[in-house]
Order: sequence, then structure tokens, then C-alpha cells
Amino acid sequence: MRQGVIKRSLAVMLLAAVGYGAAGAALADPASAATEQSKQLIEVGKEYIGTPYRMGGLIKNGEPVAFDCSLFTKHVYAALGVELPRTSKAQAKAGEKVERGNISQGDLLFFRTNGKSISHVAIYVGDGKMIHASSNHGVTISDMNSSYWKKRFVTARRVL
Repeated sequence: MRQGVIKRSLAVMLLAAVGYGAAGAALADPASAATEQSKQLIEVGKEYIGTPYRMGGLIKNGEPVAFDCSLFTKHVYAALGVELPRTSKAQAKAGEKVERGNISQGDLLFFRTNGKSISHVAIYVGDGKMIHASSNHGVTISDMNSSYWKKRFVTARRVL
């Protein structure tokens, strides 16, 4: 991590030296690069922060009132016209595999929380954070590098 900070700092100094000034100084971490579509996806997800968790989710009058993790990702991606399968295990087969070091905003993150197989899904928001429907906190933003999530990470997929 420290090496990445040093590389970005050197790049900013180089841009400043060649005249790019403040406009060039806003370098993105390659693992956090965002497209307009992925930024929009994250904004849709953030609208649901605080929505309660319920296994299987709960939709009333066409609107979600509670999510489980995979209904949350399915619903957020559907807002951008992307259809995902219903379960986290099935969603883990969608799109293209992404190596952990190349994860970008909007990528799906998959975890083994049951000790057996993929059982949780989240959306990467950047800076090591993910938005997801947590059984303890409802829709929330968590640190994917916390000891709990880091040791349970399985894979990432890009569907945008």
C-alpha cells in the first residue's frame, strides 16, 4: 500500500513538473478507476443505505423494503438495465473474473461467509470499501480489507 502512495506521489510531481498542475494531480488508483456507469451504480446503491436486511428480501408494491445481499446487488444493477441472477453463488458466474489487484468501482465482490461456498456478494465502491446488505446492519458500507472480510474473500466479477 505504501508503495502505491509513493508511486502516485511521484506521478503527481511529474505531472506538475510538465505543466498539468491541479488538473492532472487527481490521479485515480487503478483499482478504483470509475466509469460514469459505475459511479451511477454506486449512487443508486447508496440510496438504500439503512434499508434493513431480511433473508430472501422483501418487496412491497414493487419497491424493496428489505434486502438480502444478492437481492440488493440484483436490484441496484437492474436500475442500470443489467440483469443478474438471484443468488450470490449464481452471480459469481456473471461477467468477467477480476483479479483482486485490479478491482474497480462497480465490480461485484464475493465472499465465503458460511465456511463452505460463496454466500455473500457486495459492490466495490473504491478505496477498499464495499456496499452491501449486511445481516447485522442492513445496507451499509464496509471495509473489504477488515480482518473479517479479507479472510473470506473469494473472487470478483466485472459485469459493467
